[in-house]
Amino acid sequence: MNTLNAPAQGPVSYHTVPINYLDIFYREAGPKDAPVLVLLHGVPTSSRMYQPMLESSLSGKYRLIAPDFPGFGHSSWPSPKDFNYTFDHLAQVMELFTDALKLSHYTLFLHDYGGPVGMRMAVAHPEKIEAIIIQNAVSHEEGLSPLWAARREFWRDRATHEAAFRKSFLSLETTRNRHLGTSPHPERIDPDTWTDEFYFLNQPGQADIQMDLFFDYQNNLEAYPSWQKWLRDHQLPLLIMWGKFDPSRSWAFCSR
Repeated sequence: MNTLNAPAQGPVSYHTVPINYLDIFYREAGPKDAPVLVLLHGVPTSSRMYQPMLESSLSGKYRLIAPDFPGFGHSSWPSPKDFNYTFDHLAQVMELFTDALKLSHYTLFLHDYGGPVGMRMAVAHPEKIEAIIIQNAVSHEEGLSPLWAARREFWRDRATHEAAFRKSFLSLETTRNRHLGTSPHPERIDPDTWTDEFYFLNQPGQADIQMDLFFDYQNNLEAYPSWQKWLRDHQLPLLIMWGKFDPSRSWAFCSR
């Protein structure tokens, strides 16, 4: 039986927990005393991407918890003037989130932006991490495809390149391509995924949030060697899944 297509063992519930002055939204399914999977989403989606997992029979064996990062989904969206949108800061909020839920041990499921957020959490508190599951995230520069050349130019000179980068990043075409990639079967992908995401990206304040966070992405590359060393040193269970039609990355997340 395909586990993700099997019926859920219980209802999915939806909550908000206060973290400092933020409201952090999360979805949850599964027994309170079951092994915990913390599901960290990518960009520019939210915990909604994990809804099928929460509704599957996995919830009979695991406690599945999927939060929205600040600035995403149903969590608070403070202005960049009031909140520093960096991956360091997102990781700090997620650490406080796990503390608020009293999660002392858990497996991390990391997708896209969830990769650099989760790796910071793992490095900061290795005693809490039982295993890591990776879906389309990298920790080595060779994993970044040629598409990142223009993104590096944005990092090098934000003032010169931001207008063009913003226009591309927020466009319907780019949003659609994030979901279709190079798939030979675009007819199999629900268009609601990118139209809903496009609507989200064009809400007031989102453009500034996403630009700040993507500008900070360059600091993830500087952290890659330390993450690689952490993975080599700890040798914890690691499962890597890769979408071969993702045009943004050319190799799987691995320790070199």
